[in-house]
Amino acid sequence: MVVKTINRRFASESETLAVIDFETTGMSPAEGARPTEIAVVLVRDGQLVDRYQSLMNAGLRVPGFIEELTGISTAMVRAAPSADKVMAQAFAFVGDHPLVAHNASFDSKFWDAELGRMGKNRPQEFVCSMLLSRRVFPNAANHKLGTLVQSLRLPATGRYHRALADAEATAYLLLRIQEELSQRYCWSGIRHEHLVRLQRVTRAKLDTWAASQASAGL
Repeated sequence: MVVKTINRRFASESETLAVIDFETTGMSPAEGARPTEIAVVLVRDGQLVDRYQSLMNAGLRVPGFIEELTGISTAMVRAAPSADKVMAQAFAFVGDHPLVAHNASFDSKFWDAELGRMGKNRPQEFVCSMLLSRRVFPNAANHKLGTLVQSLRLPATGRYHRALADAEATAYLLLRIQEELSQRYCWSGIRHEHLVRLQRVTRAKLDTWAASQASAGL
């Protein structure tokens, strides 16, 4: 049985975060790549409280190496709802919740590109759990999501490189990072805005910066 709760005192109390993951046909929307799948997991008070997931049809063929990596085929996306419909649902599901992704520089490009097709802009900043993990867990073998799940003994969520499994794994990683910061620096009430700033702090300055935030109650 997968436990879906992390001790509540480590989470951002009453703040709901939206953890996003895309599977796509390529590396960049600037090169014509489009999403094949999206998942959004909402996290609040140390729990994964809601989920949205869907394949989507953007009218593109799925390259063979992508199908091998993700298990998502061209036939699967052709049978899926249109990308416009799925992204409208995902956008409504996220609302104004702060955003999180692992390797957010990748997911944010696709989020922004798909919102642009809808005539919308992203008001929120992304927190990147990969950047955070590099600062909080610098001695990890690497900071790939699968490596961190194994080394930190996070709950197994399913096949990697599927959007919902990766979004859930990222959510558990985020909670583990908050737990580590809380324990290490006696820091309570860690919020998205703190994590946005933390991911810009160098590893060498992390201890001083985090301790100052904790002592100030910020």
